[in-house]
Amino acid sequence: MKSPLNILHLEDDPNDAALIISTLEAGNIHCTTTRVQDCEAFVAALERGGIDLILSDFRLPTFDGLSALKIAHERWPDIPLIFVSGTLGEDRAVDSLKSGATDYVLKGHLTRLVPAVRRAMQDVEERVEHKKLEAQFIQAQKMEVVGHLASGVAHDFNNILAIIMGYSNLITENLEPDSPLRKYVDEILHAADRAAGLTQQLLVFGRKQTVRPVVLDLNEVVTDMHKMLHRLIGENIALTMVPGKETGCIKADSGYVGQLLMNLVVNARDAMPNGGKLTIATENVTFDKHNAHTHAGIIPGDYAMLSVCDTGTGMADEVKKRLFEAFFTTKPAGKGTGLGLATCQTIVQQCAGHIEVQSELGQGTTFKIYFPRVGQGLNLAAKPMPTRALLRGTETLLLVEDEPSVRHLACGILEAQGYTVLSANNGQDALRVAREHKDPPIRLVVTDVIMPVMSGKVMAEWLKITYPGLKILFTSGYTDDAIAQHGVLEAGTAFLAKPYAPATLARKVRAMLDDETDSMFPQKPDAPVNEPDQKS
Repeated sequence: MKSPLNILHLEDDPNDAALIISTLEAGNIHCTTTRVQDCEAFVAALERGGIDLILSDFRLPTFDGLSALKIAHERWPDIPLIFVSGTLGEDRAVDSLKSGATDYVLKGHLTRLVPAVRRAMQDVEERVEHKKLEAQFIQAQKMEVVGHLASGVAHDFNNILAIIMGYSNLITENLEPDSPLRKYVDEILHAADRAAGLTQQLLVFGRKQTVRPVVLDLNEVVTDMHKMLHRLIGENIALTMVPGKETGCIKADSGYVGQLLMNLVVNARDAMPNGGKLTIATENVTFDKHNAHTHAGIIPGDYAMLSVCDTGTGMADEVKKRLFEAFFTTKPAGKGTGLGLATCQTIVQQCAGHIEVQSELGQGTTFKIYFPRVGQGLNLAAKPMPTRALLRGTETLLLVEDEPSVRHLACGILEAQGYTVLSANNGQDALRVAREHKDPPIRLVVTDVIMPVMSGKVMAEWLKITYPGLKILFTSGYTDDAIAQHGVLEAGTAFLAKPYAPATLARKVRAMLDDETDSMFPQKPDAPVNEPDQKS
């Protein structure tokens, strides 16, 4: 129970008031009391706020308890009211309870007062907890709706973005370096990247993406993003990077950590419309059982901390309370989705980390993210590969894609690299194409996962029966959980998410063809590919 209680006492007799307060203090209920005697003072005290409990006499010279109860019940229904009166008969006591009073105590039997107050405050705490759980349930439902929405639109939207980004990249490659059209294509690509990022945020927030954690050097992740972050913030903001000395490794999805940092930097930028200073720092932090309690929700252990500090406008307490709430934003309409910080919190939780914020109006804001440190070595896959020229090829590929525009785009990308590309619009059509094709042998199949008539997974299984060494590259714009239902995201499965850049597709195909861990597609056997009897 809260201590001290802030009690509003409607009582005209000072002696009775003193006796009631001394009874509470004797019962170990510490309180501060505001005593009023009329309606105007009663309402004024409630409007000032901070009242935890109302004690009220039943009759006063210019006011009465039932009128006070009605006012409190209509405007401040969460504040309990207990009648403490010497004139309350049984009938009136029952009426008062029916009208919403929490309890009643006769002045001649004040021994009931302390238990009555404790029960009332316990009821308040239970109602608060119930509302908190109810809010969490509503939030969970909201997340589920967002997840379903994101899952439903991701495939079609990612296919559209793949077409926009793919053809924009192809246009750029064919433009002269000084062409005035480059800036227009760059704007198209920038808008497509933002759209892809928003889709990704929806999927992350809705927990519809599978996290692929690897061991990362936090300093390397931050340093690698330095140039990109400079472009995000503009010239009127001074960016300082302060990497910690020998900051430990963390286990996280490198793409998500980058997205987390970008979201925080964009928020900081928007909080400094007239410019300012932005500092991004890392350091090792250890919490033991003695200092962990100063950071609510953190578990004792070793952490790598990432901090993002700005000199912007800061936040009021009411804003900080709702900071990680989905779709909450203080930005003007059209300037923010309200998903950035909610996504940050989701990413940190998926890493078993902790996020906290320190902010005051006019004093700027500091976000601190604590990632658990790990003692494992770095994953080589976590380090970005250096950009290199695209390697061409002459192999024969089979491309299976039910979206015509995406199929034509991917065919054009691969044919431009020298490959011979056979195409099919679904799994069953692909089996026909493979059966009818003679020489040279098909070396790799690039296939969408979820298609009408027959899925990519089922098609691949049938092809593998006849061609056990055939390599398969799955692609999809669906969410990870939808793909997982088709058994594609198993360990060792080659997968490329849509939307992808032309260079990404070309490099992935070349890397798979050059990989000798699996045997290459053998010479085409005499046995034909037998299609399944049933469509799937």
